Amino acid sequence: MRFLANENFPREVVVALRARGHDVVWMHETAPGQADIDVLRRAREEERLLLTFDKDFGELAYRQGLAVSPGVILFRVSSTSGSDAARFIVSALESRTDWVGSFGVIEADRWRHHGRQASSSCWSAQERQ
Repeated sequence: MRFLANENFPREVVVALRARGHDVVWMHETAPGQADIDVLRRAREEERLLLTFDKDFGELAYRQGLAVSPGVILFRVSSTSGSDAARFIVSALESRTDWVGSFGVIEADRWRHHGRQASSSCWSAQERQ
């Protein structure tokens, strides 16, 4: 998959995604300090799924109705270990093939996928396994 990892995304996760063969551009490396609207614009222009921990993207992409294509995934995950977070996030991202064009929220115990028509589904940790 093609991802644009926001500046706040952990290095360990970026490295893990790249090691799994994903095409990841990390804002921390390429354009730190960009405004959220510019990050979202870049994701659209480069057709990359935006990965972020910044809940402001939920406001921009979902509530204000800005185009989310190719998609935004908001992470609400805390971990004491970067490697634990990397394993969880890579597993969550690779568990679905329909992230593109949607707004998703991934939390430690569930994730919600909001499709183009704003329908949503939730999965518990047990259901994902």
